[in-house]
Amino acid sequence: MSTIKTQMRKGLLDACILSIIQSQPVYGYELSRKLNEHQFTDVSEGTIYPILLRLLKKDFIYSEFKHSEKGPKRKYYYITDKGREELEIVRKEWLEIKDPITKLLKGSNEDV
Repeated sequence: MSTIKTQMRKGLLDACILSIIQSQPVYGYELSRKLNEHQFTDVSEGTIYPILLRLLKKDFIYSEFKHSEKGPKRKYYYITDKGREELEIVRKEWLEIKDPITKLLKGSNEDV
């Protein structure tokens, strides 16, 4: 993957993870699968868990262990009110920058 693509994804991955967790609480491996379903095929669990730890430290998410029918307890992640607020900020910022960037990269001469 190109360096710029890697940097852009890293910058937005926290918000993507928050968005998935907002949809429904998930455990780590399930989060990895959901990212994969959304074309984040190159995001390893070694990348995901440090992000989850950072989001926990910022109080954007919290975790709870739940029993699993298929083995040991699983740690599920839930979004907090603070995490919802952060996600909304990122969504608004993304909407503000995505169209102007797309126009510039396409070489459009129209006003942005």
